[in-house]
Amino acid sequence: MHDQMHDQMHDEWTAGTRYRVRRRGRTRWEESLRCAGGELEARVQGRTAELAQANQALQDEIVERRRAEAELQRVLAQSEQMLTAITSILIGVDEDGHVTTWNAAARRAFGRERDEMLGRPFADCGIEWDWPAVNRAIAECRATRRPARAEDVRYVRDGKKRFLGITLNPISGHGDGPMGFLLLAADITERRLLESQLAQAQKLESIGQLAAGIAHELNTPIQYVGDNARFLQESFADLEGVLRTYAALAEAARSGPVPAALLEDVEAAAERADLEYLLGEIPTAIAQSLEGVERVAGIVRAMKEFSHPGTAHKTAVDLNRAIESTLTVARNEWKYVADLVTDLDPALPPVPCLPGELNQVFLNIIVNAAHAIGDVVGDGAGGKGTITVTTRAVPPAAPTRAEVRIADTGCGIPPEIRGRIFDPFFTTKGVGRGTGQGLAIAHGIVVEKHGGAIACESEVGRGTTFVIRLPLQEEGGGA
Repeated sequence: MHDQMHDQMHDEWTAGTRYRVRRRGRTRWEESLRCAGGELEARVQGRTAELAQANQALQDEIVERRRAEAELQRVLAQSEQMLTAITSILIGVDEDGHVTTWNAAARRAFGRERDEMLGRPFADCGIEWDWPAVNRAIAECRATRRPARAEDVRYVRDGKKRFLGITLNPISGHGDGPMGFLLLAADITERRLLESQLAQAQKLESIGQLAAGIAHELNTPIQYVGDNARFLQESFADLEGVLRTYAALAEAARSGPVPAALLEDVEAAAERADLEYLLGEIPTAIAQSLEGVERVAGIVRAMKEFSHPGTAHKTAVDLNRAIESTLTVARNEWKYVADLVTDLDPALPPVPCLPGELNQVFLNIIVNAAHAIGDVVGDGAGGKGTITVTTRAVPPAAPTRAEVRIADTGCGIPPEIRGRIFDPFFTTKGVGRGTGQGLAIAHGIVVEKHGGAIACESEVGRGTTFVIRLPLQEEGGGA
């Protein structure tokens, strides 16, 4: 029995041990499972947080992108409005020569729609304008990588010829490769018309101011033409009497012997007429009359050439003749105070210019020279000054420019105001003698319209020389 009880207790202990072992194992497994579950949950929560953060970042990026797109659309719309609002023609061309910008002003001017022109080769855009002038400006802009200007570019709009002022600005390309450019143009037809009218009005104003002198210049030759005509009229009356007696003498000689009384009448008529005197004076009177008529005709021609409005385009002009015409018109301004010396190069080639406007330049400077000398010599009673006008082709070996120098022995221009003499409305003359527009207009005509240069050399107390240089070829640049 004892053994039986011992076996039973052993079995119970063994069963309890197994139970405890199983329970302990299950507890460890449950703990491991709980740890694994916790770790998994933590990973899930972390991943969920990461996904939430990434989703938020994506949402923020979408919002930012939408904001950027909206801003881009706003900027594009604003840029389009600005391009539309710009009244000047605006054309953008990339480094490959294709149109990238074409604003509303370009569409109105050239009759080409924006969608039709974008991406199209600029050289094939079909604009009716002076392509050689535009291409020269483009080449200059690309070669110098600096803005270039093309003035008075002719183009056709609504079937009418008009003018553009064009500025080309370079758009940087990659390295030293091809460059694009931005073409900005404005229709200057009306401005050119107003400038032409202003120049003509100023010219006619000058003619008006010179009218009294011109009238005097005309009056002098007309007066001695009239005096000689009256002398010839009186001489003809005397000659008529002599001729009648000679006719009677001839008739009597055909009939027979000539009566002595008739011969006495002929001699008396010849003595009364003073034939020897008339034979000497009549040819002189005729020559003086012809000279006077030619003088009047020359003044009239000079006035006509000077006051002619000219042409809209440059023409080849004999610069020496233009200067002579202007000197003739202004003669009464300078003849009392200055002697005139001209040294005009007979070999000077024709110069492409606007003759009417260039005449105005010469007149303004010559009148200024006469006034400057007048300020020194007064009425010229105590001696006159000198105005010297010379023309040359420069440089002598291979001329590219015509040079005109107009020098005077007047009072000179002080250094402190020398830099302002070409400013509009600047004048040192008294009221009624100058408006300050003469040299400003001269500068605009020479530099802007002819691509030339005008400079002033002056020394106080010694005089002033104005130097005008004009290109001998219309395509040439400034002098």
